[in-house]
Amino acid sequence: MSASTDAPAASSSTVETLTALFYLSMLYVVAAILTAAMAYQYFNAEIPCPLCLLQRVALFGVCFGIIQNIRGGYSDRNAGWSILFTLFLLVVSVRQTLINIYPREGHAYVGSAVFGIHMPVWCVLIATALLVAFGLKLAVLGGDHQFAGRKPRGALGKLATAGTIFVVALCVINFASVVVQCGVDTCRTSGYRLLGGV
Repeated sequence: MSASTDAPAASSSTVETLTALFYLSMLYVVAAILTAAMAYQYFNAEIPCPLCLLQRVALFGVCFGIIQNIRGGYSDRNAGWSILFTLFLLVVSVRQTLINIYPREGHAYVGSAVFGIHMPVWCVLIATALLVAFGLKLAVLGGDHQFAGRKPRGALGKLATAGTIFVVALCVINFASVVVQCGVDTCRTSGYRLLGGV
């Protein structure tokens, strides 16, 4: 009797752990993408265009939906915010890819290509991968309402805290950078406005 009653509890615990690992993996992967984009900006002097900045906003939005889930307690609403920001990322990146798909004066990809692919095209792939990941998570592990209000504990909880701090730091640095780049006017890729750029 006790073995049969313990089985569902063990199964639920496994699903909860896999759910935490899913969100933590997604958080760290998206944070790594943002870190790489900012590294190219600061170390290769590649100033992001306005659409590139919108794609960063979308990626931060995905992160903050995840952070709400792993720090504030699991909720389908939090996952929903991440999915909405993923759709926003897809729309913006597809638009930029279509604008720049045929090189012409005034319309070219900004920045270096990574493995032959520019950031807007990467963002189309990233957004598609995120949507597939969310779909698989819902199909295999179910919704987050089954663990409503709970959050990762132990080592997973520490990883959640570290990831949260890192993403918040990235967001603050990025926001300061955008202010320096754009001031209170239209963003340009020719220089940092508050540092004397055009």
